[in-house]
Amino acid sequence: MTIYALSSGKGRAGVAVIRLSGEKAGEVLLQLSGLSRRPVPREAKLTWFRDPETSVRLDHGLALYFSAPNSFTGEDVVEFHIHGGRAVVAGLLEALSKFTGVRPAEPGEFTRRAFDNGKMDLTATEALADLLNAETEAQRRQALRQMDGQLGELYDGWRREIISAMAYLEADIDFADEEIPEDVTARVRPIIEKLHVKITDHLADGHRGERIRDGLQVVILGQPNIGKSSLMNYLSRREVAIVSDIEGTTRDVLEVHLDIQGFPVTIIDTAGLRESGDVIEAEGMRRARARAEQADVRIVMTEASAWPEIGTETSAMIDDETIIILNKMDLVPDREELARRIKAAGGNIYPVSLKNGEGLDQFMRGLEQTVAGKMDLAEAPSLTRTRHRQALKDSVDHLERFLTNRTGELELLAEDLRLAARALGRITGAVDVEDILDVVFSEFCIGK
Repeated sequence: MTIYALSSGKGRAGVAVIRLSGEKAGEVLLQLSGLSRRPVPREAKLTWFRDPETSVRLDHGLALYFSAPNSFTGEDVVEFHIHGGRAVVAGLLEALSKFTGVRPAEPGEFTRRAFDNGKMDLTATEALADLLNAETEAQRRQALRQMDGQLGELYDGWRREIISAMAYLEADIDFADEEIPEDVTARVRPIIEKLHVKITDHLADGHRGERIRDGLQVVILGQPNIGKSSLMNYLSRREVAIVSDIEGTTRDVLEVHLDIQGFPVTIIDTAGLRESGDVIEAEGMRRARARAEQADVRIVMTEASAWPEIGTETSAMIDDETIIILNKMDLVPDREELARRIKAAGGNIYPVSLKNGEGLDQFMRGLEQTVAGKMDLAEAPSLTRTRHRQALKDSVDHLERFLTNRTGELELLAEDLRLAARALGRITGAVDVEDILDVVFSEFCIGK
């Protein structure tokens, strides 16, 4: 079956792209364009497009033909580059619907066909989805690295190492009477030990790749009326939170998504932390504590003139990595004394005044450094998805079982390696993964 879809964005535009993929793509091109033969592959051809039944002209545009297997999907592919008016696009889509054996594509179906035809593995298809959704520089760079095959090559290389090691055990099992190297287990063990270390180190990445893909969680904590909502508005450069002198104004969790130094960051404003008998305010504080436990970065705010005195509820949220903001510097009577207190305390402490802007530049530089330190791209490809991490953990578990097996039973040892290799194969799609394909490709828009 040949499929078609609008592959560019919906709405009015200068140019729209409609794509077809399948065995009838070339035939449809000829009937719509009136060309006598298919264009040279990858060479744009300017032509009129006409309704196949009425011969009414639909638009004047470019036609491109990509012959199988040298196309995105591995099938014959045709692209119509037409004017992006809604009526033009609707007219050409309507004309395509009149062809027998041609139907609209489902979400992600073009990419699914590329996977089925061996044009990319699962890590590359997931990277393509991430690239389409990328909103920051770091997300774009990470997606391109993964789509380039770096992550898939890494996992497939580990899988091949395991299979190679497993071959020694299988040979000893199946051909015990032949000239097989003695004590194959001793020969295989160093290989598996090194591989176990590599995968374990890869897992111990602090979830850097997932943070870049999903965004760093930064939560703002502190007592009521300390300036949390004002800080939220300052970071957002707009009024997203209500600022009031009345305590307990913020009772729920507010979120705003930002781009800080090219990295995706979610800033979370929370309810003030204090003792309260108000049921609704208490629920807001419970949610604040829950988000603080899950956060990648905590910003704790307190009043500068009271430092280092701080409320019990707030102090419980501070650890060695917490960023501390001493707000209301405009009200501090003895700045020299406060400076001595800050120096004695050490850590990431920033005296500021959200009222007059004092110290905010220094705070922003510190926040940017913290974000970059937690999310900067490493040299090695990063883990980006939960399913990758779980498959790697499964592989490590099987490798550990191999290394701790003292029975010497070759069949059991070979099975452990087979399961470890299979777990890695699930990531790239090298083994049967029908149960996860629908989930992977459901993330794509129609036309991709």
